[in-house]
Amino acid sequence: MRSLEGSLDRLGLNSVDVLHIHDPEQDFPRSVGDAYRALDDLRRAGVVRAVSLGVNHADVAVRFLREAPAPGPDCVMLAGRWSLLDQSGLTELLPLCQERGVAVLAAGVLQSGLLVDPGPGAPHGYERVPPALAARVRTVHEVCARHGVPPMAAALQFPFGHPAVTAVVVGARSPAEIEESAALLACPVPARLWSDLRDADVIPPSWQPPPGP
Repeated sequence: MRSLEGSLDRLGLNSVDVLHIHDPEQDFPRSVGDAYRALDDLRRAGVVRAVSLGVNHADVAVRFLREAPAPGPDCVMLAGRWSLLDQSGLTELLPLCQERGVAVLAAGVLQSGLLVDPGPGAPHGYERVPPALAARVRTVHEVCARHGVPPMAAALQFPFGHPAVTAVVVGARSPAEIEESAALLACPVPARLWSDLRDADVIPPSWQPPPGP
């Protein structure tokens, strides 16, 4: 609480839009108990407008949403589990969020750069990319090349194909990268590209094209 007060003073703000409980699985009982209650109190006081989870594992978020006292988190920032390369968030978390009106912030949609550069030595964290995953990356690149669409554009727009997703979270090291991300988000993606990815089993049959920019 003292840390939040100090942060608000430094920012010159009376409130913040979102506070995330990051990696709740590291101490789940305290996260869903003390941490959530403290943030809920701040939300009720108007100091925090939304309480969120920051997770890498969809099943952790599902458990938290089911066990947290009402009204529960307002949103979930899900990293790397709803992307062109990993859609495990669709199994249970995304439908639960849609049912409860919990906003999903899709992060890690480039899989730590793997979708951009799958080569050895790239910053994606793999010493050797598993063959099945490498084949999936190649398919995405081939389909995107066929339609003249940058793979990053497809990656940034794909998450919006689920109605629970309200935002995609990407990092930026400079204003130029922010402008690049905005341009990629607005890049026209033909419906045929999505259907080709669906035919190649890259995206699920239930997925619907996101609304245009």
